[in-house]
Amino acid sequence: MSDLLLGIDVGTYSSKGVLVTPAGQILKSHVVPHGIDMPQPGHVEQDADNVWWQDVVQIIRELLNGEPYSGADVAGIAVSAIGPCLLALDEHGRPLRPGILYGVDTRAHAEVAELEREYGEAGILERSLMSFTSQAIGPKIRWLQRHEGSVWQQTRTLTTASSYLAFRLTGEHVMDRHTASHYMPLYDPRKHGWNEALADEFLGNVRLPRLGWSDSPLGTVTSRAAAQTGLREGTPVAVGAVDALSEAISVGAVRSGDLMIMYGSTTFFILVQDVPTPDTRVWTVSGAFEGQYNLAAGMSTTGSLTRWFRDEFARDLPEERAYDELFQAAQNIPPGAGGLLVLPYFSGERTPINDTKAKGIIAGLTLSHSREHVFRAVLESVGFGIRHNLETFRALGADIKRVIAVGGGTKSQTWLQIVSDIAGVTQLVPAKTIGASYGDAFLAGLVTGNVTRDALMHWVGEAQEVTPNPTTTEVYDHQYQAYRQLYLQTRSVIHSL
Repeated sequence: MSDLLLGIDVGTYSSKGVLVTPAGQILKSHVVPHGIDMPQPGHVEQDADNVWWQDVVQIIRELLNGEPYSGADVAGIAVSAIGPCLLALDEHGRPLRPGILYGVDTRAHAEVAELEREYGEAGILERSLMSFTSQAIGPKIRWLQRHEGSVWQQTRTLTTASSYLAFRLTGEHVMDRHTASHYMPLYDPRKHGWNEALADEFLGNVRLPRLGWSDSPLGTVTSRAAAQTGLREGTPVAVGAVDALSEAISVGAVRSGDLMIMYGSTTFFILVQDVPTPDTRVWTVSGAFEGQYNLAAGMSTTGSLTRWFRDEFARDLPEERAYDELFQAAQNIPPGAGGLLVLPYFSGERTPINDTKAKGIIAGLTLSHSREHVFRAVLESVGFGIRHNLETFRALGADIKRVIAVGGGTKSQTWLQIVSDIAGVTQLVPAKTIGASYGDAFLAGLVTGNVTRDALMHWVGEAQEVTPNPTTTEVYDHQYQAYRQLYLQTRSVIHSL
């Protein structure tokens, strides 16, 4: 009987697929690495067909190659991807240019300022429940209109990465409401729908996808997609989600008060809420399931910062062991990294400072510092950024009941402990931290009826607790205050550079 569930996630630097039973058992998985394109400073892109879609095809064919499973065994599929992204399609649904990525792409800072003048800060907050940042798609749409007029003239549909992949599978243009929230000012978060009048004014004859909740059916696999992938024609496809939202689902962060911290190339936060707490510093968006809101936030360079460090300063270490050796060495450095302090703003910063012109800083260097000191300071800088975001959430009156950690960074006990010590929070690390693809498989199960929402905690399993070490409080409180001051006191210099 066809009851297996297929989940695929396309991330910033790799894509992953899992084949799962209705009980949550992983039968097969496959990972495909890829890169990003940075054609000029502040521009971050990926090719929709040669990266996103080809990754999906390769993963499905690997998982369903007949050893021992085939497309006939799959009951349903859901796909997530990086986002929010901006992808312009022509009248035939073909990409007209590479996809413009989420908040790490900061090209539209002039358009952000322009839209802020047009709508006013209070008007923007009232309309969208958050402010314009590099995460917002509206300014990037205006950038496209202004700087690539020939592309805009041919554009008939605007979509995002996960929605494009679902379109390639089903022929249907549908976007999850969480991602659509970032298409501000075109989305009405109170009604969980497009502002049709404003969309007509903003876009002209260009259309947006219809909207759905992440656990809703989107369509079924077409004959063309079946031929390309090996899936069975007619296989149900869920609406799916942005990668961070699927990651939250994968670790059971679905109840009000659950906060997911995703340690990926960037660090992303999703707090599940019944009632929104809007603020200009963070993002208020629709949730995965009907009626839910998420208070969301994101740092721009975290895992990608450790990758940069490895690639540039640890070339002497074998690639397969480089991270293990760096983290082990950092563990032997005392808290505070010998007086070093790093600002991790290597691609600008998203929340809560929302400064696209911010840059990275390594402060306090002396001749006595080693590579290991600097790497420890890099890890601590992420902890300070996480603390800054959590303090912002609490200042809004947001109720945080559980903190659940997920993502590639959770493989390092050293990093988890640093964050718990700096932020003063206990983190739950589920036994299964497979990632967003696992959450996608669960969404596929909801759509097919093979699982119920109550089954999620069984899928997630037991969790390890990482508790703060009180002996580090004094040094980290001092370092954190210095971290906050370092940005404020160097901002004008960094902007001038």
